[in-house]
Amino acid sequence: MIKLKRVYEPISVTDGERILVDRLWPRGIRHSTSNIDIWIKNVAPSKELRKWYSHDPKKWMRFKKRYKKELDGNTALNKLIRIVQSADPVTFLYAARDQRHNNAVVLLEVVKRMMKTKA
Repeated sequence: MIKLKRVYEPISVTDGERILVDRLWPRGIRHSTSNIDIWIKNVAPSKELRKWYSHDPKKWMRFKKRYKKELDGNTALNKLIRIVQSADPVTFLYAARDQRHNNAVVLLEVVKRMMKTKA
Protein backbone atom coordinates (compact mmCIF):
# COMPACT_ATOMS: atom_id res chain seq x y z
CA MET A 1 0.00 0.00 0.00
CA ILE A 2 1.23 3.49 -0.90
CA LYS A 3 -0.10 6.56 0.84
CA LEU A 4 0.45 10.29 0.35
CA LYS A 5 0.99 12.68 3.21
CA ARG A 6 2.21 16.20 3.81
CA VAL A 7 5.57 16.10 5.52
CA TYR A 8 4.21 18.54 8.13
CA GLU A 9 1.50 16.12 9.31
CA PRO A 10 2.21 14.09 12.45
CA ILE A 11 3.97 10.77 11.99
CA SER A 12 1.82 7.66 12.34
CA VAL A 13 2.72 4.02 12.95
CA THR A 14 0.73 3.19 9.80
CA ASP A 15 3.05 5.32 7.61
CA GLY A 16 5.57 2.53 7.16
CA GLU A 17 8.60 3.61 5.08
CA ARG A 18 8.44 7.42 4.84
CA ILE A 19 9.91 8.68 1.55
CA LEU A 20 10.34 12.37 0.76
CA VAL A 21 9.67 12.84 -2.97
CA ASP A 22 10.38 16.58 -3.26
CA ARG A 23 13.50 18.07 -4.84
CA LEU A 24 13.91 20.64 -2.05
CA TRP A 25 14.11 19.89 1.64
CA PRO A 26 10.91 21.19 3.33
CA ARG A 27 11.11 24.49 5.16
CA GLY A 28 11.11 24.33 8.92
CA ILE A 29 11.94 20.61 9.06
CA ARG A 30 15.25 19.65 10.64
CA HIS A 31 17.13 16.77 9.08
CA SER A 32 17.87 15.35 12.52
CA THR A 33 14.24 15.26 13.68
CA SER A 34 12.39 14.77 10.40
CA ASN A 35 11.28 11.13 10.71
CA ILE A 36 11.96 10.80 6.98
CA ASP A 37 13.45 7.41 6.18
CA ILE A 38 14.56 8.12 2.60
CA TRP A 39 14.85 11.24 0.46
CA ILE A 40 14.73 10.57 -3.28
CA LYS A 41 14.98 14.09 -4.63
CA ASN A 42 15.85 13.07 -8.19
CA VAL A 43 12.40 11.58 -8.68
CA ALA A 44 10.86 15.02 -8.21
CA PRO A 45 10.14 17.43 -11.07
CA SER A 46 13.10 19.32 -12.48
CA LYS A 47 13.86 22.79 -11.17
CA GLU A 48 12.63 24.28 -14.46
CA LEU A 49 9.33 22.38 -14.41
CA ARG A 50 8.74 23.13 -10.74
CA LYS A 51 9.30 26.86 -11.31
CA TRP A 52 7.11 26.89 -14.43
CA TYR A 53 4.25 25.13 -12.63
CA SER A 54 4.47 27.29 -9.50
CA HIS A 55 1.59 25.31 -7.95
CA ASP A 56 -0.91 26.90 -10.33
CA PRO A 57 -3.92 24.54 -10.61
CA LYS A 58 -4.71 26.02 -14.05
CA LYS A 59 -1.46 24.43 -15.29
CA TRP A 60 -2.17 21.06 -13.62
CA MET A 61 -2.89 18.95 -16.71
CA ARG A 62 0.14 20.32 -18.59
CA PHE A 63 2.29 19.84 -15.48
CA LYS A 64 1.20 16.19 -15.20
CA LYS A 65 2.03 15.53 -18.83
CA ARG A 66 5.46 17.20 -18.60
CA TYR A 67 6.32 15.54 -15.30
CA LYS A 68 5.39 12.09 -16.61
CA LYS A 69 7.64 12.74 -19.60
CA GLU A 70 10.50 13.62 -17.22
CA LEU A 71 9.91 10.39 -15.30
CA ASP A 72 10.32 8.33 -18.46
CA GLY A 73 13.68 6.61 -18.08
CA ASN A 74 14.41 8.26 -14.72
CA THR A 75 16.70 5.92 -12.76
CA ALA A 76 15.52 7.41 -9.45
CA LEU A 77 12.00 6.20 -10.33
CA ASN A 78 13.34 2.64 -10.66
CA LYS A 79 14.98 2.97 -7.23
CA LEU A 80 11.68 4.19 -5.77
CA ILE A 81 9.77 1.27 -7.27
CA ARG A 82 12.26 -1.23 -5.79
CA ILE A 83 11.76 0.34 -2.36
CA VAL A 84 7.97 0.28 -2.72
CA GLN A 85 8.08 -3.38 -3.72
CA SER A 86 10.18 -4.30 -0.68
CA ALA A 87 8.34 -2.26 1.96
CA ASP A 88 4.69 -2.24 2.96
CA PRO A 89 3.23 0.22 3.68
CA VAL A 90 5.00 3.18 2.11
CA THR A 91 4.16 6.87 2.44
CA PHE A 92 5.24 9.44 -0.13
CA LEU A 93 5.88 12.72 1.68
CA TYR A 94 5.56 16.12 0.04
CA ALA A 95 5.58 19.73 1.26
CA ALA A 96 2.99 21.37 -1.04
CA ARG A 97 -0.12 22.83 0.56
CA ASP A 98 -2.37 21.67 -2.26
CA GLN A 99 -3.09 18.01 -1.57
CA ARG A 100 -4.63 17.32 -5.00
CA HIS A 101 -2.24 19.18 -7.31
CA ASN A 102 1.32 18.22 -6.45
CA ASN A 103 4.09 16.00 -7.78
CA ALA A 104 3.41 13.20 -5.26
CA VAL A 105 -0.08 12.71 -6.73
CA VAL A 106 1.39 12.23 -10.21
CA LEU A 107 4.20 10.06 -8.88
CA LEU A 108 1.76 7.76 -7.11
CA GLU A 109 -0.21 7.33 -10.34
CA VAL A 110 2.95 6.51 -12.32
CA VAL A 111 4.32 4.08 -9.71
CA LYS A 112 1.02 2.19 -9.46
CA ARG A 113 0.79 1.91 -13.25
CA MET A 114 4.38 0.70 -13.55
CA MET A 115 3.93 -1.88 -10.81
CA LYS A 116 0.85 -3.28 -12.55
CA THR A 117 2.74 -3.68 -15.82
CA LYS A 118 5.67 -5.40 -14.05
CA ALA A 119 3.37 -7.83 -12.19
